[in-house]
Amino acid sequence: MPQPAWMDHAWAEIGQREVSGANDNPRILDFYREVGHTDATHDEIAWCAAFVGASLQRAGYATTKSLLARSYLNWGETIATGRLGAIAVFSRGGDPSAGHVAFYLDSDTSRIFVLGGNQGDAVSVTAMPRDQLLGLRWPPAATISGVPRDTPRSIFEVALAHVLAMEGGWTEDQYDPGGPTNFGITLATLATYRGVMLDAASFAGLRQQLRDISQAEVRAIYLARYWQPCRADALPPAIALMHFDAAVNHGVGTAARMLQEAAGIAIDGEIGPGTIAACVALPTATLLQRYAGARRSRYRALSTFWRFGRGWLARVDATLRTATTLPSTKPQGEKTMTDNKDAIITPIATPTTSTPVKWWGESMTMWGALITAATTVIPVLGPIVGLDITGEMIRQLGTQGIQVAQAVGGLTGTLMTIYGRIRATSRIGLKPVTLQI
Repeated sequence: MPQPAWMDHAWAEIGQREVSGANDNPRILDFYREVGHTDATHDEIAWCAAFVGASLQRAGYATTKSLLARSYLNWGETIATGRLGAIAVFSRGGDPSAGHVAFYLDSDTSRIFVLGGNQGDAVSVTAMPRDQLLGLRWPPAATISGVPRDTPRSIFEVALAHVLAMEGGWTEDQYDPGGPTNFGITLATLATYRGVMLDAASFAGLRQQLRDISQAEVRAIYLARYWQPCRADALPPAIALMHFDAAVNHGVGTAARMLQEAAGIAIDGEIGPGTIAACVALPTATLLQRYAGARRSRYRALSTFWRFGRGWLARVDATLRTATTLPSTKPQGEKTMTDNKDAIITPIATPTTSTPVKWWGESMTMWGALITAATTVIPVLGPIVGLDITGEMIRQLGTQGIQVAQAVGGLTGTLMTIYGRIRATSRIGLKPVTLQI
């Protein structure tokens, strides 16, 4: 799914907020200026439409140049269903002239998740009541500078937008074991990412830093702590979104086990080539439904299900809906996150049809040859290299016994060699061995 060009500019401003008191945030004043309202000199003036207009204009699209949210009801083209980046216009209270405008991200049965300005006095992701939606609009075909209507973006960006829509902004619920959370990031996660000890002395400072966290750091945390460790980039896009959302909400290890459960393979909590191959082999729709079922079961087993269960189940449903809109296979030639400068790990190699290599010590053919040599060749060649099978040794063991042992050993080794060669499917390679004495 491509991200519209204007959304890049909108995401870049997330976290910008009004400044209390006599001062003003210059970034918000820039929004006014860019849509032609240089007379707006204070950030307390309603600025949701200014934010939408500035984001569109930076991407090269004509706007209404109005500070009225409802002005966008007469702009662009009407669309019937939600689309990532669509302009969503909402009513506000009983005033027929008042409203709110923001960019559509996702929705469930009662809420529409949007990225917008002047939401809690900041650029943030929030949920708006579905019954307040007045209309969804899409930019007109013509632009003011010839900028293409859409620019491609990675599946990570699509998945991140979904997760941020699900997580929302600042929360501090006494029943949430994660404590204070912003954009789905807990205090503990922020402290770990920054290499800071979370204790009584650092709590207040970290709490404020979490409130003020930048979108750039939010993106970096999700990339480094969830997307890359859960190996979502190696999965088909539809599965990647479901798996990433699960990793964020359940933890990377738990998500891995649920994915393996859904794929019907051995569960070890490690996403390797075998897991990737199994996920690719299954029909995407089947794997998504199984994964969603595993997540629902997991939620219902939690002690706080009574408090958060309804929202958790709605999240699974919303994730499933969004995932079904994504491709079930990676497009040919599509780059992965590991082709990106932000990548910090090596991608998993996709299983190929080339012949695998195994250690010679795992080869029945090699062991058969060694046994044959040990029982038939060594007694003959031994004296030449100084390994003398003496007459006294033969008399003690019995000549016939030696001959029988040699015959049995030779036969066993020969049979192992023949059988090993018949069943062999891999080339033999060297493997380092460490000897401890």
